[in-house]
Amino acid sequence: MTTSSARGWAAGGAALAASLMIMLGFWQFFIAVAAIAKDEIFVNAPKYTFAIDVTAWGWIHLLLALTVIAAGVGVIVGATWARVVGITVAVLVAINNFLFLPYYPLWSMVVIGLAVFTMWAMANWDPNAIDADAAAP
Repeated sequence: MTTSSARGWAAGGAALAASLMIMLGFWQFFIAVAAIAKDEIFVNAPKYTFAIDVTAWGWIHLLLALTVIAAGVGVIVGATWARVVGITVAVLVAINNFLFLPYYPLWSMVVIGLAVFTMWAMANWDPNAIDADAAAP
């Protein structure tokens, strides 16, 4: 049984996660543009296990950024599909940033942490439970 306090945290977390998804999507968008336009801006990690061209990473970041922005807007609107997409995209963002660690380590770790929080908030948020709490005497 979920407590009212846990539902409150999940609802607040979902609102925060939706806002963070939109904000992080824009940040990822700018990183993607930088990587696509001028890939020398990032430090190249020699002998890295997952050696992929920085421009290719830029295109991956760009696609994820646009998807996460759309999902964040959908979560704010209250669409159920957006929660599912949000969790899926948060997993992909976490994996993508894990593979991006040698190029931008601190940023990647921050984004991974925020992606994990986003997954938790989206999985535990039940918008119908808040309406039921409000209707209860």
